[in-house]
Amino acid sequence: MNSTNATSDAVLTRAAEAETCADPSSVMTLLADTDAPGGGFTSYRSTFAKGAVGAPAHFHTKATELFFVISGSLQVLVGEEVTILNAGDFLSVPPHTPHAFAAAPGCEADVLFTFTPGMGRFDYLRLLGSVMRGETDPKKIAESSERYDNHYVDSPAWRAALAVAAS
Repeated sequence: MNSTNATSDAVLTRAAEAETCADPSSVMTLLADTDAPGGGFTSYRSTFAKGAVGAPAHFHTKATELFFVISGSLQVLVGEEVTILNAGDFLSVPPHTPHAFAAAPGCEADVLFTFTPGMGRFDYLRLLGSVMRGETDPKKIAESSERYDNHYVDSPAWRAALAVAAS
C-alpha cells in the first residue's frame, strides 16, 4: 500500500514518509494522490501561520473539495458568503462553486484537504509552494488551470474580507 500507486483499495502514507512543501506562511504535507478506479482522491494537510493567505477565489469543474479543520480557525469563501471554520468543522464544496480560504484573522489553522475524484494534484501543490517561495513565475499557475482543474475568479466578497482582516 502506498499513496502514489495503490494496488488495492487501501492507501497508507506513513507520517515519516510524507513529502512536505513549505512556503513562507504554510506547510503542506502531501498524504495521498490516487486516480484509482472509482475516482480516487487527493489528500493533504496544511498548517497555516497567522496571516497566511491560503488560496484566492477559484472553483473546480470536476472535483469536490473537502475541508476538515484539525485545529485553529480558517476563513473561507463559499459562493459569495464568507465564514469562519473552527476546529472540528467540516466543509464540502461541490464542483463549479467559487471558494477561497486563508487563516482566520489573528489565527493559525491546521486543515485536512481532500479532493475527489483524484487527478494527480501533488505536482500542482509543489508548483504553488515554488511560486510562494519566489522560485517560479506565477504565470505557471495560470497556465496549469485546465490540467489541475483550478479556475481562478474575482470575488468582491473575498477581497473585502481580506481587506478587513488586513486592517
